[in-house]
Amino acid sequence: MAEGIITRLYQSPCGELVLGSLGGRLCLCNWTSELHPGRVGRRLRAALKAEFREGATETTGEAARQLDEYFSGRRREFSVPLLFAGTEFQKVVWHELLNIPYGSTISYGTLASRIGMPTSVRAVANANGANAICIFAPCHRVIGADGSLTGFGGGLEAKRFLLGMEQGKR
Repeated sequence: MAEGIITRLYQSPCGELVLGSLGGRLCLCNWTSELHPGRVGRRLRAALKAEFREGATETTGEAARQLDEYFSGRRREFSVPLLFAGTEFQKVVWHELLNIPYGSTISYGTLASRIGMPTSVRAVANANGANAICIFAPCHRVIGADGSLTGFGGGLEAKRFLLGMEQGKR
């Protein structure tokens, strides 16, 4: 068994998050009140072969500091090292999320095209929904083709808040 995934809570202006790190990299930034309770945690435990335990690490401390800066409008990009735990396809999708600029949105179809799989919109949407490192890998910036806000692990109010904040509407 690998070292544990060390977690701590973070209170954001749009809901409580749990931050987790393993081996000096952030592997978790997820809503404590999530759309599908426990799904992300089960997947991470299995993929990383590690259990959760509460504590503090330099990584989660730095993640919290950068989130403070993000929510106060002083940070637009994050520099915390990330550890994506999922299938190779999911990792491709999650890495592409990192290329969506602050304050911008793209559709699931555009995201699918960007990874060279324009007919895989549903698979891309599912991978986006399985992202365990929200905000840092900005899945909230992906919206429906018609501009509608679609499912989000933290709920549509949190997604609306994040997009509004990034677009200067908060």
